[in-house]
Amino acid sequence: MIRIVRFFAIGCIAAYAGLAGAGGLSSLESFVGKVRSGRADFTQVVTAPARDGQAPRVKTSSGTFEFSRPDRFKFVYRKPFEQSIVADGQTLWLYDVDLNQVTARKQAQVLGSTPAALIAAAPDLRALQANFSLAEAPERDGLQWVLATPRAKDTQLQSISVGLRAGELAVLEILDSFGQRSVLSFSEFQVNPVLPGKTFEFKPPVGTDVIRQ
Repeated sequence: MIRIVRFFAIGCIAAYAGLAGAGGLSSLESFVGKVRSGRADFTQVVTAPARDGQAPRVKTSSGTFEFSRPDRFKFVYRKPFEQSIVADGQTLWLYDVDLNQVTARKQAQVLGSTPAALIAAAPDLRALQANFSLAEAPERDGLQWVLATPRAKDTQLQSISVGLRAGELAVLEILDSFGQRSVLSFSEFQVNPVLPGKTFEFKPPVGTDVIRQ
């Protein structure tokens, strides 16, 4: 059952139609440099590979995402289960409503080679290149693509493909080392909205089980 929300599945926002003729890397650089805050809806489709003669398992989720560079974001799953991922600048909080459980991790230790760093946390392209090898990929589905491969050897991520349309982030395709594929599609973008600091505050609800790692 594909239900665990991993911190790598974190989505994003987009920007600038004037970059339609730019390559994928140029569009990604502009996106990272110019989009300082954002808000979007997302749909996530996670496909686990077939095993032991069983068909691949597919799970679809949806929700909302907000971020403020360089180190704050909130990723809220609303369907089919309520779960939240909140980065407040110091701590990464994962809250599972059904399990009544909160997991807290030091943010600096877990974000470097994740999609969150790639699309929401990094301040510029140079910071991304410290953690990812970036390469332009062939255009497909009407999108420009950048292939990001983590430089770290101990990550569970195999690769992240970033799809951009006219300088706007449209799709993330995430492949992990277990063969699980996660595709996030974004819509209803709001570019550079003013987001109050309290947007990214999180306090574990009274009575929840808090696990600190």
